[in-house]
Amino acid sequence: MNSTPRRRTRLRPTDLLRLGMIGPRTRKMRSALSALGIALGIAAVVAVTGISNSNQQHLLERLDQLGSNLITVAPGKGSDQKPVPLPPTAEKMLAAIGPVQQVTATGATKANIYRNDLVPEQQTGSITVLAARLNLLDVLRATLTSGHWLDAASENLPITVLGDQAAQRLGVTGPGERVWLGGQWYKVAGILAPNELAPELSTSALVGRPQAVAHLGADGTAATVYLRSYSERVPQVQSVAAATANPASPNTVAVSRPSDLLAARAETENTLTGLVLALAGVALLVGGVGIANTMVVGVMERRGEIGLRRALGARGGQIAMQFLLEAVLMGFLGGMGGLLLGSLAVYGYALAQDWAAAIPLYTLVVGPAVSVVVAAIAGIYPALRAAKASPTDALRSA
Repeated sequence: MNSTPRRRTRLRPTDLLRLGMIGPRTRKMRSALSALGIALGIAAVVAVTGISNSNQQHLLERLDQLGSNLITVAPGKGSDQKPVPLPPTAEKMLAAIGPVQQVTATGATKANIYRNDLVPEQQTGSITVLAARLNLLDVLRATLTSGHWLDAASENLPITVLGDQAAQRLGVTGPGERVWLGGQWYKVAGILAPNELAPELSTSALVGRPQAVAHLGADGTAATVYLRSYSERVPQVQSVAAATANPASPNTVAVSRPSDLLAARAETENTLTGLVLALAGVALLVGGVGIANTMVVGVMERRGEIGLRRALGARGGQIAMQFLLEAVLMGFLGGMGGLLLGSLAVYGYALAQDWAAAIPLYTLVVGPAVSVVVAAIAGIYPALRAAKASPTDALRSA
């Protein structure tokens, strides 16, 4: 008697999905705990990445404010080892460089400053009188310990702002006192706080540019120019600053190297990135081990189900696919839950620290995807073990 061979049936995707839901649906508590394990792993990844990134952005902003993007252009020395003044056009030319955001300058004067008109002329206390632009404090991120800075009105009047060391040497304790400057009395408007970016200002007396030009022998040109550019463009600005300030003789222009904070900025970014990757790897490993453990236990507990399905004609590949889908579903649910938990942790921490929350976009996309991949890898061994189970042995041990 001729018998027609049976055609091997294939499960439709919807059937596979229903099979994959058998475990999570019938073992809700265990599946929930497994998903919670991967959720905590992904939440740790998102939280660590987001908090570190928020901290990093806050720190880098602080470094930028302090001066990692500040460049100083000053007179250099010529062949005779004497300082060569910057050309009158240097400040405007430097301001025209594309990546430059802010420009300010100080200018030299011919005046000296004394506590009163009875002090001998030679006892200057090594204090320099400089003509200052009104935006000097803004560009240098400088502050005052007392008093106020120059404004559009006071820059035309006999008013000065003293550096912290200059005030100490003159015996000035606060604003409102008078000093003898350039042969006349000047009122002290304020005292600067120490500034590491421009330490030369600590021993200076600053007056408005118009007042310095009119009464203190200043010629209106810049003696030192301070530039702020985009942080990532600092090397490019530095490379062209000398030729821009003095095209005829760029070798006589002294351009400061970017602040050491720029190196600290890059080092901080690399260190935090490495820390995030390391902690994320550990968190994913823990979540993957949790799912693998749960799936192995599930295979052992469901030998009767596996044996019955094999006896009814289910192939080993279909059994394997069932358990693999269960692992993937738990990984996906855990990944989405972890994404939510991690995001809440980041925003809560950032709010407590008064930072701007910054979760990298790649984390939001890659997090759930990685959880699925980790869950699939963790489920391969249990799935293969279930597929290789003998129907008779499985039914006997059920």
